[in-house]
Amino acid sequence: MSNNQFEMVAKTFQGLEDVLAEELRNLGAVNVEPGRRMVSFEGDLAMLYKANFCCRTALRILKPIYKFTAADPDELYSMIKEYDWNRVLSLDKTFAIDTTVNSDEFSHSRYVTYRVKDGIVDWFKDHFGPESRPRVRLQDADVLINVHIAGERVTVSLDSSGESLHKRGYRVAQTEAPINEVLAAGIILKTGWRGDCPFVDPMCGSGTFLIEAALIGAGINPGVYRRRFAFEAWPDFDADLFDEIYNDESAERPLNHKIYGGDISPKAFAIAEQNIKSAGVAKYIDLKLKPLSQWDEAPAEGVLVTNPPYGERISSEDMDGLYSMIGTKLKHVFKGYHAWIIGYREEYFRKIGLSPSVKLPLYNGSLECELREYVIFEGDYKSFRQSGGKIHHGEQVVASRQKSGRRESDREWREAARKSGFGGKKGSMAETGRDRRGPKRQGWKRDENTRYGFDQAEPMSENPLAQRRNEHALKGIVGKAPTLPRSSEPMIRPRRGWKKDGGAE
Repeated sequence: MSNNQFEMVAKTFQGLEDVLAEELRNLGAVNVEPGRRMVSFEGDLAMLYKANFCCRTALRILKPIYKFTAADPDELYSMIKEYDWNRVLSLDKTFAIDTTVNSDEFSHSRYVTYRVKDGIVDWFKDHFGPESRPRVRLQDADVLINVHIAGERVTVSLDSSGESLHKRGYRVAQTEAPINEVLAAGIILKTGWRGDCPFVDPMCGSGTFLIEAALIGAGINPGVYRRRFAFEAWPDFDADLFDEIYNDESAERPLNHKIYGGDISPKAFAIAEQNIKSAGVAKYIDLKLKPLSQWDEAPAEGVLVTNPPYGERISSEDMDGLYSMIGTKLKHVFKGYHAWIIGYREEYFRKIGLSPSVKLPLYNGSLECELREYVIFEGDYKSFRQSGGKIHHGEQVVASRQKSGRRESDREWREAARKSGFGGKKGSMAETGRDRRGPKRQGWKRDENTRYGFDQAEPMSENPLAQRRNEHALKGIVGKAPTLPRSSEPMIRPRRGWKKDGGAE
């Protein structure tokens, strides 16, 4: 590792590790290693800024600064107190501690947090006097310290992101339980869609899939909406370097295919419209107040991605009818489409009446869901094969229309899927999936899930939002006007480092 490169860890949701790893490689990260709900990698300061600003499937970017083993809270305190905290924190800065504990030796994460805080404060008292100490601040602290304990292994990191990166900054209103932005982007990236055909979400809720698709298709970095990142308060923050990354629009491109969305609820429609305008992507999206039952036509061969209600608080009769309608619309309206549905209950999936070729396990909030793909082709299977279509079965089901040109070879895709840990299940009638190391520290056990000690799951509180759709979604159109924040102008992307009159700040 060169002098200006260092280790980093990007946290994500289970099931998105392979997508995040590919994002990081494309940004120029080296020694990229997917783990469990995380990807470790190496890079320089610019890479850290890019990972925060450009990654669509990262929840936060951590910079490990200190690793050790501790058998109990007292030893943890002693080891924390040995670190030179003046390297990352000063008396005039505030700090906060986020703790994740998976250990029999440390059973209470809150007590661990207190002991870490005591060790940091006492270090400053020892070096600057009994009354000298940085202040703890629970919200908007200057320096965020992440402590991860697995067994007796302790990893202390600086959190360079601050607020979770799924909070893009474009959402001004939301339905009851919108899908998480990182999960939405990860699902779209898994479909292989990059803006090269129409994109449809006929049950769009607050519009998250539509907006994330627009950002992907137009090459707009998700970090452009954020007000701040935690690294901007670090002592070594390079404002000029970050301005250069922020203002680099070289990846942006025209989006030549429209994105279509609809929803049955006037409230959801108004919220989606508001969010789309806030994100500044209204020109790419055709949004309508339209129930699924009224979708009688669709643009030529495209990709459909949607997150229907899961039936947690809706009657079975309504749910059976909804999923049966989804199957009917797929077969008769969305011919030539690759349709991706994220769902929770097998009995509702069966109502669709089609066999998926891809089943990918994904967590949506605390719910263990599946993302399934259905390839909708005209005519019978024999005719579909004769026209060049392919449906592969086996480990991580893979298939594609050869004319699509939107993925790697079947062999490469199967190999990537095998490495990702997904076990595809055999399908029959519809469909296809398209695509898409560092030094070992002494005394640390290493396997595919434990590099850098981040072997355990991030708490599910990372995704407090998307568990299920509004239970009123199927109740019909309600005549009430939606309650929304005061309307504002569409977002205009500012250029960092310049005043409105063109002069440098």
